Amino acid sequence: MGKYFIGGVLAFVLSTTANADNGLITLKSSLSVNETADKFEKVAQEKGMVIFARIDHAQRAEKVGVTLRPTQLVIFGNPKVGSPLMACSQGVAIDLPQKVIVTEDENKQVWLTYNDPQYLVNRHNIRGCDAVIEKVSKALTNFAKSATQ
Repeated sequence: MGKYFIGGVLAFVLSTTANADNGLITLKSSLSVNETADKFEKVAQEKGMVIFARIDHAQRAEKVGVTLRPTQLVIFGNPKVGSPLMACSQGVAIDLPQKVIVTEDENKQVWLTYNDPQYLVNRHNIRGCDAVIEKVSKALTNFAKSATQ
């Protein structure tokens, strides 16, 4: 079991990038941008999240004569989770509802990126919400992993 567990952890770490400088977590997807965003929406909704909007930036850019690689933003959340965070630190409302962006790079590789909840803790000096932050972190990790496989 040990070598399989370590191998699985290593594979996840190698396919995930957490950048402490900008507070983002990025996962490599094996699917297209559209399929990844669709799958993220489905998984998030199954877990009680509300999908507030989905924005296809490439499609909107095309309407004004700008060409972008595929780029989709999904805005989602759940007041049962977001409201307690705002009660701990009202300023976190600027970062809620939550978002994921799914992009295709110049090599046709697809990536799913979201805000690291620990970054939000530091950014907004959130205190007394450790259990909520842990729940959000686990949920986002699970949603993202499910959407990118």
